[in-house]
Amino acid sequence: MVDLTGQYQFIKEQVNSSISQVLDTAAFINGPEVHRFQEELEHYLGVKHVIPCANGTDALQIAMMGLGLKPGDEVITADFTFAATAEVIALLQLTPVLVDVEPDTFNIDPAAIENAITSKTKAIVPVHLFGQCANMDRIMEIAAKHELYVIEDNAQAIGADHTFANGKSQKAGTIGHIASTSFFPSKNLGCYGDGGAIFTNDDDLAHAIRGIVNHGMYVRYHHDVVGVNSRLDSIQAAVLRAKLPLLDEYNKKRRSAARAYSTAFEGIKDIIVPKTVKGCSTICENCDCHVFHQYTLRIINGKRDALVAHLNSKGIPCGVYYPIPLHRQKAYADERYKEANFPITNMLSEEVISLPMHTELDGEQITFITETVIQFIQTNE
Repeated sequence: MVDLTGQYQFIKEQVNSSISQVLDTAAFINGPEVHRFQEELEHYLGVKHVIPCANGTDALQIAMMGLGLKPGDEVITADFTFAATAEVIALLQLTPVLVDVEPDTFNIDPAAIENAITSKTKAIVPVHLFGQCANMDRIMEIAAKHELYVIEDNAQAIGADHTFANGKSQKAGTIGHIASTSFFPSKNLGCYGDGGAIFTNDDDLAHAIRGIVNHGMYVRYHHDVVGVNSRLDSIQAAVLRAKLPLLDEYNKKRRSAARAYSTAFEGIKDIIVPKTVKGCSTICENCDCHVFHQYTLRIINGKRDALVAHLNSKGIPCGVYYPIPLHRQKAYADERYKEANFPITNMLSEEVISLPMHTELDGEQITFITETVIQFIQTNE
């Protein structure tokens, strides 16, 4: 699904040199490489504060801790997402409120958000799934109307742009009150271990977060708040510094691969290609709103699982993200949830399939993958 070995070969010299410098200085935690990466990512995103941490799940949890949410507060998020989004809500003894998503973008449905708001609702967590922003125009309007926090889960969309109705453009993760991201190796900007970060333009919130990530300390051995131990190590920061200047090019390559996929699948029965938030097909060359962490098709008429088995038999990696909606997971089951409230999520869990997507995909690989998929679909009409 991801060719990290091929990607490494291109940046091998710089990565090895940077890691050697960390080893030579022995500044393994919060060393100069971490601070330089923080500053460079702030500049790239156009955000005032980036606070690195140990992983993307920690980042989301710490963001909620920084907002001072209390046990019992309700937090609305998408049912169709990885469990970490709901996991941290539950871990903090907040109440996850799962809602349905849109069938074309796979992102949280603003209408479903508004319908789920109660007097206990304190925050919305839009997940920018598979590489493009949720409808942040509407989500920010809803949040302002109901005085709610917006916490962007940006683990899959770093580098994506969101263009508002007024023409203004901002990077994913810089729109809400606070955002989290992951630097897991398979992400568009990934390190060689675990890593994450929190973004915000709020000075006071950033100050709170900096204490939380470091045991609640601002001065050594003075614990002003309850915190956690969640720090990005210097070796991971060195890897990320080597990759960050290439992020836009990485995302451009992903968009190019997506266009090649979508062009090949155009007009093929039982295949629905991804759509962008702008409503156009990914064949469009002018879209910069999607960075394709995943290239996800919908295979309709009950053929998805058989296609997965076929691709596996041909040695073609694929993934189903996500086969079981969160509201059906044992850990998050709740009598409040009715199947009728999740028609899109339930449908997507039976139809989605993600094909290989990374910066090293070439035309020959894409042709082999697409021809294998098309042949199976047409043979099984």
